[in-house]
Amino acid sequence: MRVLVGGGTGFVGRALTQLLRSRGHEVTCISRQAGKDRISWEELSHSGLPLCDAVVNLAGENVLNPFRRWGDAFCREIINSRVETTRTLAKAIADAEQPPCAWVLVTGVGYYRPSPTAEYTEDSPGGNFDFFSRLVSSWEAAACIPGSPTRGVVVRSGIVLGQGGGAISQMLWPFQLGLGGPLGSGIQPFPWIHIQDLTGIVCHALESECLQGILNGVSPSSSVTSNGTFAQELAAALGRPALLPVPAWAVRAVFGAERAVMLLEGPRVVPKRTLESGYQFIFPDLSEALKDIVS
Repeated sequence: MRVLVGGGTGFVGRALTQLLRSRGHEVTCISRQAGKDRISWEELSHSGLPLCDAVVNLAGENVLNPFRRWGDAFCREIINSRVETTRTLAKAIADAEQPPCAWVLVTGVGYYRPSPTAEYTEDSPGGNFDFFSRLVSSWEAAACIPGSPTRGVVVRSGIVLGQGGGAISQMLWPFQLGLGGPLGSGIQPFPWIHIQDLTGIVCHALESECLQGILNGVSPSSSVTSNGTFAQELAAALGRPALLPVPAWAVRAVFGAERAVMLLEGPRVVPKRTLESGYQFIFPDLSEALKDIVS
């Protein structure tokens, strides 16, 4: 299968590229600069979709970059890096003389309203209560291609855990120093997924010819994982204590009130359709996932 991957040079994109190539697929990435096995977004806009069997979009500015101040300019970057890249790919697919068989978009569980008790499946409502939920709605709407023969799948990803990037890379050093702990109360749900499972779900979606619609990209055990549990398990995997909670006011001071909600609150998400589709998780258990990552 020839697969075109938007955002293929990022943290998840590199892992997905490696997995797809290990399974015998050809991968071309879309990034800011063209190069070997890469085309640029500008080239895609001008020349249209290269001949391919499937398209994946992983592109998106890091929302939780602590070095970027939360404001209108950063919000526009977040929206454009997701919605506009998705719209560009959807238009290229719609205009292609030979459209691909599959079109997979990875969005986020920010679609679902944070709640310590409510449990969300792929059929649950959401998408219209704050900046991030509306962002996911716009993002997914941009992927729609009415009347297209191309099969569409949306994977709503949780917090991606893996070596060399993602959430762990920002959390690891305080825990290694024995200075880690839960954020805020620590009782908020922590919807997580190991990077091998997120890329595995995307690959499963590409290779399963009858699969379409929404899939929740979270571990089966994430619905019973709190931020406090995650902090304890990460500390245990490192052989360190987790005694120093980070107060909510400090999280808001660093990230801004609107962005801090992503860390201080969370939805309890279940991968119901993902499991029903036949996907078998490599790391359903948090402690095993973290041992793999920090080993």
